[in-house]
Amino acid sequence: MRHEHRGRGFGRPGGWQQADLPDPADAPDWFAGRLPSDWFAGPPVIEIDRDEIVVIGELPAPVPEKEDTPAEEVPAATKEGAVARFRETTRPARMQIANEAQRRYGRSVAWGVSVDGERIMFTHLAVPVMTRLRQPERKVLDTLVDSGVARSRADALAWTVKLAGKHAEAWLEELRTAMRKVDDLRSEGPQGL
Repeated sequence: MRHEHRGRGFGRPGGWQQADLPDPADAPDWFAGRLPSDWFAGPPVIEIDRDEIVVIGELPAPVPEKEDTPAEEVPAATKEGAVARFRETTRPARMQIANEAQRRYGRSVAWGVSVDGERIMFTHLAVPVMTRLRQPERKVLDTLVDSGVARSRADALAWTVKLAGKHAEAWLEELRTAMRKVDDLRSEGPQGL
């Protein structure tokens, strides 16, 4: 007996294949051509997922106000001022570029800068993720909350995901590469399956 599927096949539409989103493969090149060359000290870092494109550029190192201060000891207030200046003076252009990129890639654009190794994000998405956790997983989250590591279960979950990602980055990159290969094979195969 053959069953007909209504509307879609396996998994959710778009799933990890992102079939319903424009391909962002050329986004770093597009941003390299679109961003003003004087904004950052070098090419920006472009991070892409299915919801968002994050653009993080290194600001030129601020010069200390006092002549006797070594360049590597720039006061925190000077760095904060440099970030605030960049954020305010580039806001209209960043908004225009973000709108163009959103139309082109179907994703929101978030902006941030890096100053002296410290990353400061201006805007970025916090996407809600629905999940069901059993008691052992909830106990882990509650321990993080009760100990003051996190303010809430949501913060605790974000913290654990960040920690897992940090320690598993090589494995996750290998998995992403394998998924891209599956997508390539799927696109080369017979259509209509």
